[in-house]
Amino acid sequence: MNPVLRSSAAHVFVESLEDPRLQPADEHHLRRVLRVRHDQTVTVSDGAGHWMPAHLLAGGLERAGERAGEPPLPPARVAVAIPKGERVDLVVQKLTELGVTEIILAATDRGVVRWDAERAGRQTQRLTTIARAAASQSRRVWLPALRVGWDVAGILARYPDAWLADPDGETPSGPYSCVIVGPEGGFSDRERALVPRRVRLARHILRVETAAIAAAVCVAAAP
Repeated sequence: MNPVLRSSAAHVFVESLEDPRLQPADEHHLRRVLRVRHDQTVTVSDGAGHWMPAHLLAGGLERAGERAGEPPLPPARVAVAIPKGERVDLVVQKLTELGVTEIILAATDRGVVRWDAERAGRQTQRLTTIARAAASQSRRVWLPALRVGWDVAGILARYPDAWLADPDGETPSGPYSCVIVGPEGGFSDRERALVPRRVRLARHILRVETAAIAAAVCVAAAP
């Protein structure tokens, strides 16, 4: 399969590669925003590692080649205390672009933002859309997993090799499969006692969203 096509053609996600159909928002983006012309080749992916070329026609997509596959990415997980306002959108977008495989919006002891079950459901749906758009832009064929509401103990139970982002931690040397970023008020003593491994992301104190991006670079750079 042509590697240039994978990196240069417009890229969208579909439910099925056997019967690829555009969602209305994706069709609008291709035709109105990117100005993809009739019969121009795009790439489509199922978000689970498979993709193929397709022609954009008046009636939708037409397969233009065989499907190909890419192996799963190495685990690259970032857990971050939910930032205020629209900064959570930025976090999800940039972590997706950087190749994070699992984004965890964590509930921390000193975190200000609290989502009840109903709001968490709405936010998960909205942020999944943001991640999908970022994955299209960055030509990913594996969509990241998005988790909401896990606390530090829950993260550690699933990923016992997790590290805390800490100004007094060790200089990054990797590999790291999971880094946890706390809120602006820092981790509580209880949370710090749970995770003995600490990594310093920068020489200075970072905003939550900046620390999340720095953590993404650490985990995505792991061999």
